[in-house]
Amino acid sequence: METSVPPGIWKGVNQMFADQFGRRFYYLRLSITEICNFRCTYCLPNGYSGPSASAFMRRDELRRVMRVFAEHGTRKIRLTGGEPTIRKDLDAIIADARATPDIERVALTSNGYRLPERAAGWAAAGLDQLNVSIDSLDPAQFQAITGHDRLQEVLRGLDCALEAGLTVKVNAVYMRGVNDHLGSFLHWLRDMPITMRFIEVMETGADPGFYERHHVPLSQVKQQLLLEGWQPVVKRRDAGPAQEFWHPDYAGRIGLIMPYSPDFCTTCNRLRVSAQGKLHLCLFGDHGYDLRPWLQHDEQADELAAVIRSSLGDKKATHGLHERDTGITRDLSMLGG
Repeated sequence: METSVPPGIWKGVNQMFADQFGRRFYYLRLSITEICNFRCTYCLPNGYSGPSASAFMRRDELRRVMRVFAEHGTRKIRLTGGEPTIRKDLDAIIADARATPDIERVALTSNGYRLPERAAGWAAAGLDQLNVSIDSLDPAQFQAITGHDRLQEVLRGLDCALEAGLTVKVNAVYMRGVNDHLGSFLHWLRDMPITMRFIEVMETGADPGFYERHHVPLSQVKQQLLLEGWQPVVKRRDAGPAQEFWHPDYAGRIGLIMPYSPDFCTTCNRLRVSAQGKLHLCLFGDHGYDLRPWLQHDEQADELAAVIRSSLGDKKATHGLHERDTGITRDLSMLGG
């Protein structure tokens, strides 16, 4: 992408970021690294082999991204990876997000590595919400999926996060023949005050055969939940893509992320910026828009906003997953899902 600002896009730079379909973007998913130390079967089964840490945005660049998005309507920032805890300056980045004017919620997605010793520090730095990936409650199966025998450590970390006052959600990619045992998760949620979010297997460029083997339409799970008395939760304007459900007999909630549902993209409220400083209009878009030329000085804020606003004109009405178009997403560590 050229570094010159296209003509005619300076008007209204202080308006909220929105696209041609009237969707407004309250939510920024900001990747701070692509590196991950787990080897999850659905993402990095052979381990990470991408760019080194030197390729990713510096802390000052991250601050500028957050500030410009906040100035144009974003109210929630989620720090993602890869695995964000790989960065030694994570606590400082959380504090920067919390200090950004107009940001109301700061969230983090993590695999839970060394979570018991870190949760309190993140809360002190200003974190509001923590999402942790736990694809199975069976230790052996957890190790088979992630390559790490750390389930009990992660579960202890959830307790520490709750004690620190964080809102806790747990993510699980729901895979046929692997962890599609809804009953075990429901039993856990009887007394666990978290939101358990099941994510439908999505096809990526890395292993199309994985989708064929393990995809389960979560619309089937939704119908089961409704028959068992689970009720829909009204979504916040800055909420993520999950449809959430509650039940009077359970301390926890359930969320379903169903990217293949017909109306999945109509309420899209989020944009993504990769660790390398590229704006991605969709998780499964065909390219990113390089923002780094406008992240080097505070005085470039208006230019940066103008470039983002211009790029939004290319945002499509929907992704191409139904046509098996996965865009440039080689694996989910690229953009944090």
